[in-house]
Amino acid sequence: MEVISVTADAETFTCNAYLVLGERTVLVDAGTMPGVEAVVAEHTDDLDAVVVTHQHSDHVGELDAVVERFDPDVYAYADHPLRTHELGDGDRVEMGDESFEVVYTPGHADDHVSLVSGRSLFSGDVFVYNDGAFDDGSFGRTDIPGQSRERLISSLHTLLDRLPSTVEALYAGHGDPFENEAGGDTVRDALERAIERAERREPKYPED
Repeated sequence: MEVISVTADAETFTCNAYLVLGERTVLVDAGTMPGVEAVVAEHTDDLDAVVVTHQHSDHVGELDAVVERFDPDVYAYADHPLRTHELGDGDRVEMGDESFEVVYTPGHADDHVSLVSGRSLFSGDVFVYNDGAFDDGSFGRTDIPGQSRERLISSLHTLLDRLPSTVEALYAGHGDPFENEAGGDTVRDALERAIERAERREPKYPED
């Protein structure tokens, strides 16, 4: 399975939108980069589906353009005018050449889901490897009204409990993708650090 960040060259703020190539071609999130649908078209003529981790604007800003270009199925937890399939905790979604379990992970957003296979984790914003706060295991911000650090901590524990020991690649909504290092850091290690840091209950960005 090949995973391509189609927003890697964005000049405006966006999430990471990932094109997953394989037997079933799927875009995880659409981002806010103008022209993202054209970048997707550089890699495939057909897009089977878009899976939305959550509906913050930086994740769905270009969803209309992607749907207009490719007419894919659209999977999301919460209602959306373009949604064709509702996601629920424990559902399975085929992406690329892997089968992913949907894990409901609220806290950063009420409709947040993560996607876990035997090898890969698409974590949206609930868990990232590096950002402006931490470089090797961080968690989604919860300082906006409607967000909850307590719910996010619970979601991180749920994600850890349901993370197969074989997972070796992390594709987060922000920051860099990460793969297990031979004899070194692993996705599970980074997730455990994210939990420990979130449980300090200190501001993620103290200067804000």
